[in-house]
Amino acid sequence: MVKTETLEIATKGNCDIVDITGDVQRAIANAGFNDGTVTVFNVGSTAGITTIEYEPGLVKHDINAAFEKIAPKNGRYEHEETWHDDNGHAHVRASMLGPSLVVPFCQQEPMLGTWQQIVLIDFDTRPRNRKVVCQIIGE
Repeated sequence: MVKTETLEIATKGNCDIVDITGDVQRAIANAGFNDGTVTVFNVGSTAGITTIEYEPGLVKHDINAAFEKIAPKNGRYEHEETWHDDNGHAHVRASMLGPSLVVPFCQQEPMLGTWQQIVLIDFDTRPRNRKVVCQIIGE
C-alpha cells in the first residue's frame, strides 16, 4: 500500500539547511505502517534533499563552502543569460545534490544513524515555501 503526504517547509534561501527529520517521522506515523520505505522528494529545481549530521559547523559553514567551490554564486551561468535571473548556481547545486532520498523505516522509526538527520537544502537566492512530498510504502 502507498500513502502520500506533502510537507510545507519555509526556507530562507542562500544555502539554508532545514532539518526535516521530525516532519518525515510524523508523515511515517500518519501513514500507519510499521515497516517500509519513505521517499522524500523536493518539488522544484533549486533545492535538494540529503542526510547530514545537523551540527553548526556543517550547517553554517562547511556545506555552503563546499558548494561555493563546486558552483560559485558569482560564476557565469547560461541559465542566467537566458532567463535574466540570478539563480543559475542554485540550479546547478540542486541538480548535483539531487531532489530525493529513500529511507527505510522499522516500527515507524526511520533507520538513520545516531547523528544522521534528513535535511532540505535551499540554494535559491530568496526565501521560499517549499513543498516536500513524502511517499510512504509499507505494511
